[in-house]
Amino acid sequence: MTCGPSAYLVTDTFLAIINPAAGGGRCRKRVGPALERLRAGGISLETVETHAPGEATGIVREEYARGRRKFLAVGGDGTSYEVVNGLYPDALSARGEDGIPTLGFLPLGTGNSFLRDFGDQGVEHAMGALLGKRSQACDVLRLTHREGVLHYINLLSVGFAADVNILRTRRFKSAGTVGYWVSIFLGLAQLKRRPFPVRVAGESAYDRRPCLFLSFNNSKFTGGTMMIAPAAVTDDGLMDFIRWGPIGRAGLVRNLGGLYDGTHVNHRLAESKKARRIEFDLNEPIDVMVDGEALTLHCVAIDVLPRALKVVV
Repeated sequence: MTCGPSAYLVTDTFLAIINPAAGGGRCRKRVGPALERLRAGGISLETVETHAPGEATGIVREEYARGRRKFLAVGGDGTSYEVVNGLYPDALSARGEDGIPTLGFLPLGTGNSFLRDFGDQGVEHAMGALLGKRSQACDVLRLTHREGVLHYINLLSVGFAADVNILRTRRFKSAGTVGYWVSIFLGLAQLKRRPFPVRVAGESAYDRRPCLFLSFNNSKFTGGTMMIAPAAVTDDGLMDFIRWGPIGRAGLVRNLGGLYDGTHVNHRLAESKKARRIEFDLNEPIDVMVDGEALTLHCVAIDVLPRALKVVV
């Protein structure tokens, strides 16, 4: 990557943040032809590869501070997540249209759940959006926790979904799709239903009822094709809060299909609300899944940053 010593002017040049290890190394094999196709279509690109967790966040933060405004996440959900957290909170203090960053995607890793809200063609859809210069405003969700803040554009879940993701990430990550299904079955075997006290801002009391999972969503999909929040809209200034109560193991198995077509929200134990802010009353850190990442955090609140990002979709 070539960078001058002074701050950038706002240009149409994207900085492509490439995780060559994404998708079990598939990104490394596919990225060259994909970038050449974009350049042949008139897209101005500079590139940088990452080789360690968190590296993309540091690169993006530095480049945004120097005036860079266009970024391309090349990899999977984890790459996009790191790029978003390099942009915020710094991008919140920028004034005017020129300060709002733009994020494009090349899903050459395991997948990109966020993109599925806009089309099911994966890489081809992402290419078409970039070449067609299609962009729109997007909300960013901010989680405040005891140690700081993080930002995301897809979803954050606690409970069953986070339990499965922790298993997959820490024990079966190298097993691909097989590891994902093994993690689901182990999650079913160890099924936990417990309270995560939360309150929608403006309500008087925390909800302390046991549940299977809670999910706080900006977009509809997770895990590639699981439609966890069928009514979510990425630019409405609201998050979709999904709660599924203490369903039993047999009931969950019978209703797993509903998680993929969105009909799980019609279950008698399910609830769905629109909210601008959610507050937690936790005694200790909990496991969370945020845009595919497995973290353990003492959550305090989630709020929406309306239309804080432009996405190329």
